[in-house]
Parts: sequence; structure tokens; C-alpha cells
Amino acid sequence: MWYVMQVVSGQEKRTAFLIEQAVSDGVLEKCIIPMRRLRKKFQGAWHEVTERLFPGYVFMITDQPQALYEEVKGIPALTRILGRCGEYFTPLSDTDIRMIEKLRKGMEDDGNLEVEISRIVMEEGKRIRILSGPLKNLEGQIRKVNLHKRIAEVEMEFMGSRPVVYLGVEMVEKITE
Repeated sequence: MWYVMQVVSGQEKRTAFLIEQAVSDGVLEKCIIPMRRLRKKFQGAWHEVTERLFPGYVFMITDQPQALYEEVKGIPALTRILGRCGEYFTPLSDTDIRMIEKLRKGMEDDGNLEVEISRIVMEEGKRIRILSGPLKNLEGQIRKVNLHKRIAEVEMEFMGSRPVVYLGVEMVEKITE
């Protein structure tokens, strides 16, 4: 099952490393920091960069949440495991896991969760058509596309709220008639 841990923002990689070092074999299957690819312009040129998709959160897969909590509660960068209800931890819902799968659909399964850049076409009347990438699965949830910054604002149902997630886009061509 998937669980989410809130950590100090900017310390996700360090915290994931500490978790993997502190936890006994067999308790933690995988520790994941969801990332997204974007294109940003700096020094006069466009560069592909990778950023955290959910800053301040580390995702963990385990079948032993209580044992995991006992082993990680002393890690300094740990804020809390989300979904604690009394003595129990609630895993991510099937809906949340499906949303993560939509974001990573079509990617190699190398153990990482990295959201690719979506390829789009601008059609007549400023209508945008998505050719490939994770936005193809999220057309109805796109609030805005900023072609200048090459990002799409996507409102998604995730972990009991509706956060806006920013995903990278690349315009392939502009169709004018």
C-alpha cells in the first residue's frame, strides 16, 4: 500500500535516503519522490529541468505501516505520516493511486516516478490539442496553459483536496488556416 509522509520542503531526497538507511529489510518496499520534467528559459536558452511534483512529500510503499512508523519516527526531517487516525495509518485511496498512474502512463517502470513533458499543438481559435504525455489523460482537468512559461495548470482530486499541479508542455507546431 502507498503512504505519504510530509517532510521539510527541500529535504525530500535527504529524508528518503535516511528512511531507506533506517528501515529494516522487508518493512519498506520503495520510497518515491514524484518529479516532473519542465522546460525553463535561463541564460538565453531553453533547458529541460526536473523539479519535485509535490514539494514537501515523500511517498512510501509498505505492507507494514506501523512498523515503518516506529522505525522512521526519529528521523529529524520527518514531519508526519499523513492519514493517521488513532493508532492506524490510512493508505492512499485507489483513486489517488489511479491519478498517479495517469501521470506516469506510458513511462518506463524503472522505479522512479517522473512525469514527462506533454506535447501539444495550438489550433485555430487558440484551441489546444494534446498529442502525447500525461495531459492526454487529464484533458478535462486543465485549468490553464501558459505557453510563455511552457506549463499547464491541472486541478486534480488528490489526497482529499483539489491541488493545482503544474506540468510541463512543449508546443510542437501551430496550425493556422
